[in-house]
Amino acid sequence: MNDSPLRTPPADYVSRVENACAQLATDSKPITADAVATLAGIGRATLYRRPELRAIIEEHRQRAREALTLTGLAVQIDQLRDSLDAVAGNVRRHEEQLRRLNKQQRSN
Repeated sequence: MNDSPLRTPPADYVSRVENACAQLATDSKPITADAVATLAGIGRATLYRRPELRAIIEEHRQRAREALTLTGLAVQIDQLRDSLDAVAGNVRRHEEQLRRLNKQQRSN
């Protein structure tokens, strides 16, 4: 195989396919080989020939499917609940700091 400077390096293929899949998911569009190939600027044959690229596409498809299931939604709700708890903890801590500062300011 000839590694000429004009060939796209394999690592670049991976990042381009990742970005294309992420963009399709963000746009709520189906993650198909045609769509990924078009967005990534890579031939469909290359996507099919390279198992790591096919795996990336399949992973993103699986994530999209899981997001639509009750289990996937339950996981997302749990993650959001944990995030909200963390934010609430920060708010409580900041409120306490403000109370202390106000108390100090009044005593001076």
